[in-house]
Amino acid sequence: MKFEHTLHTDGNGFWSTEARPVNVTSIETHYDEEEKNPRFGELQVFFDTASWDTEEDGLIYTDDNFEADLRIALQKAGFSEAAAKDVNYSEQGMQGDDYVSFDVGSDFLKEWLVLSSK
Repeated sequence: MKFEHTLHTDGNGFWSTEARPVNVTSIETHYDEEEKNPRFGELQVFFDTASWDTEEDGLIYTDDNFEADLRIALQKAGFSEAAAKDVNYSEQGMQGDDYVSFDVGSDFLKEWLVLSSK
């Protein structure tokens, strides 16, 4: 799903001390599509590597401000507050070079199924 937002890191994560804007371009989810009402999955938040380079800047993973900004941006995109709060960083090993990985639950996925089909 296209998701163009500028989110900000505060540099207080365990993997980076960089505090700056990050240009997010899209989001994707991965979950068991055979489940009628999926209970958990992964949200990948893709960013422009010109605004954040994991080799130089480290991982965004665990940066509190980035996660808070993401929740606000999700609400601006039509997700409810409950769905936005159902998004939390996944484990370190799931982070990518051009995306940040989050775990999501049924509140988020229920709304994702509706909003992503529009």
